Amino acid sequence: MSEHIRIGDIAPRVHYVADGLQAEFTYPFPIFDAGDIALLRDGVPSDFGFTVQGAGNSSGGTIRFAEAPAAGTDLTLLRRLPVARVTDFQSNGVLRAATLNDELDQQVASLQEVRDGAAGAIRLDLSEPPSGMVLPLREARADKLLGFDSTGEVTVYGRTGTVAAVYPGAIPRSVEDKLAETLTARDFGAVGDGIADDGPALQAAMNAAGSTGRHLLIGEGTFRTTMPLMLPGGAVGLTMQGSLLYAGAGGQAALTIGDGGAVRNATKIYQGLRVVRAAVSDWTDFGDIGVVLRNMDSSTIEIRHVEGFTIGIRTLGVERGFEDSNLSLGRIVNNCIGLDIHCQTAAAWNTSVRYHGGHFAVASALHPTLSRYGIRFSAAPGAYVAHNRHVFFGPAFELQARDRPAILGVPFLSEVSSRAVLAYGMRMEGCSPHAAFHTGNAQDHVYEIAWASQGYLVDVLYGAASTRVGAVVRGLHQAAAHREFTREIASVPSLRAAAFRWNASQTGFDKLACLSSNVTGAATLADFAFPGLEDYVLTSRGVVLPGGRGLGFVVDTRRAREFALSVDADNPRLVVQCFDGAMNLLTDAAGQLVRASGMSMAWNAAAHWWQGSADMTDADLTRLQVLRLEPAVAYAIIGVARIGTDYEVRAMRLSTDPSVSPPLLYGLPDLRHGTRELKAEADWDPPAIAAGATAQLSVALNGARPGDFAQAAFSLSTSGVIFLAQIGAQDMVTVTAWNRTGAEVNLNGGTVRVRVVKS
Repeated sequence: MSEHIRIGDIAPRVHYVADGLQAEFTYPFPIFDAGDIALLRDGVPSDFGFTVQGAGNSSGGTIRFAEAPAAGTDLTLLRRLPVARVTDFQSNGVLRAATLNDELDQQVASLQEVRDGAAGAIRLDLSEPPSGMVLPLREARADKLLGFDSTGEVTVYGRTGTVAAVYPGAIPRSVEDKLAETLTARDFGAVGDGIADDGPALQAAMNAAGSTGRHLLIGEGTFRTTMPLMLPGGAVGLTMQGSLLYAGAGGQAALTIGDGGAVRNATKIYQGLRVVRAAVSDWTDFGDIGVVLRNMDSSTIEIRHVEGFTIGIRTLGVERGFEDSNLSLGRIVNNCIGLDIHCQTAAAWNTSVRYHGGHFAVASALHPTLSRYGIRFSAAPGAYVAHNRHVFFGPAFELQARDRPAILGVPFLSEVSSRAVLAYGMRMEGCSPHAAFHTGNAQDHVYEIAWASQGYLVDVLYGAASTRVGAVVRGLHQAAAHREFTREIASVPSLRAAAFRWNASQTGFDKLACLSSNVTGAATLADFAFPGLEDYVLTSRGVVLPGGRGLGFVVDTRRAREFALSVDADNPRLVVQCFDGAMNLLTDAAGQLVRASGMSMAWNAAAHWWQGSADMTDADLTRLQVLRLEPAVAYAIIGVARIGTDYEVRAMRLSTDPSVSPPLLYGLPDLRHGTRELKAEADWDPPAIAAGATAQLSVALNGARPGDFAQAAFSLSTSGVIFLAQIGAQDMVTVTAWNRTGAEVNLNGGTVRVRVVKS
């Protein structure tokens, strides 16, 4: 060596993480010989595959690998000197400086290694005086727990002894009792490596939780099971930090939580539930379910992930209810039905539950010919069907059905008589253009859509067997502020004031068509919308509809599908007549053309109309009737008629969505109903009229009756000639031109206009 080695105050170790490319690594501490370097790969000693350079240098050196260590390998370079003295000084011999320096350098380097090792040892704080801290003898410490006594010295405790927590007032108890405070699946042999069958161990843990009333923890890892699992209702709860991988037979629930029967599972907490099917279901067996929650009441449930089943999650009322609980939903993916809200028996119910979040998604390539739904309301045959008062906050749906018209991908499917179901802030991505599909008698649902990839054409789809309507689709991306208000398209606020004498025996009403249940040989709208009929009895405030009589608004329904009829009357009966684009009558041969809220609509063949199954009463919540017409209906008469008893009608109003403006039809040449004012005109070139003489013209006006108020006018200057009108015969207005001047007047040809007003 050209210069004697110097031992600086440098720790004799250095750490690296290999990147797979670097083959040379530096050690910053000095060594005396290449053999003084110790190498650890991922904590394992290694003594080959590298060369050491720089021995004897004060600044250290490098080691070079023949092949760069694999990326991510932990490398530790240490100096490890043999603890031995290899020199000896002779008595009265020459004391050489180099030899002495080498010896002292070896000692300093060894002391650095001792200090480095002591840094990772348990030791007393420098502020404490030295103490023995001697372990008890082997026989004394065997099968014992190491601890400290009241003076802080090392001692041992029996495993069956008691320990006290550090908190004031803590109760001393055994170590086993302290460790058993948390019941875990691994206590029963569950591995959680995703390979071993942990089913028996998991079920044993769940049975123990149920029998002892404990909360079960399923820790980190993937717990594979080939058997369905059931957590009894006796368990106070479940926390999953890992996941269940179900690799068992199809047609059954992978995880069932809570007791069935008439048992109530109340005030429980289930957190972090994650259940994944090892192979995605073929969606044909609806017994193939990820998680079943039975008879929950006032419980808190968090579901992180359910994937690959025919039904992802089922909330189930068995012989009592599932109610008043909170569910937080995460990823519910690749299931035919994400969430199924279900009743099993007539004694069960499923109501008043709050659902938060939920990402209901299906992969684009998964079962492309099969329909899929986010949330379903269902019931077993004969089971309770009034699934009411469910609220959903911010669910998202990606159902991959937008460009697949042969299938349905709909967020909500209601097969029951659900009511007051509210969904707020929905997101619809790649769904069918329907927020919901109602195949049962669902009504009073509200679907608030925050965003939909379909844009503006989002509606509710009704099945052939559905007999109720009343759902609202509220598009927050569709001029929401405007659509919050219903548009009134027709109003008769006083039936008594709107009444007029159509002829000597018949009564008509402003804006309304008079209806009869006894019409024969009729085929078109004009045949059923009468301008006036007999037997209406006027009162001081309204009109009494006699047997077989009705009143209705005639409306163009080609753009609007839903209407709301409100009536101030003594329990009237709703009636609707339907017509196609040519105004020809549609019958029940075209299917269920009309649905209503609060009641079903039945076809009355004798009257040629659809009529409600019950009167419109406040007690039955049917006073305000929402109607939905099928697309085949282009024109409709919507109103009320007497069924079974006479009743007074005082006011009628018809409303619809303000985003459409359907025309109200009345007072037209082909539809004469609904107006007390009739008009006609005719060309006339009067003859020369002598002073004081008259000339007459008869103008045909369908509906004019003797006793009506009549007026006439001429389109040119009359030069002192007065035009008078009177009705001498039915449907004919006689116009008289009277020359009141003292000379003959010869008017040019012009147009005679007549106006008849009924009172």
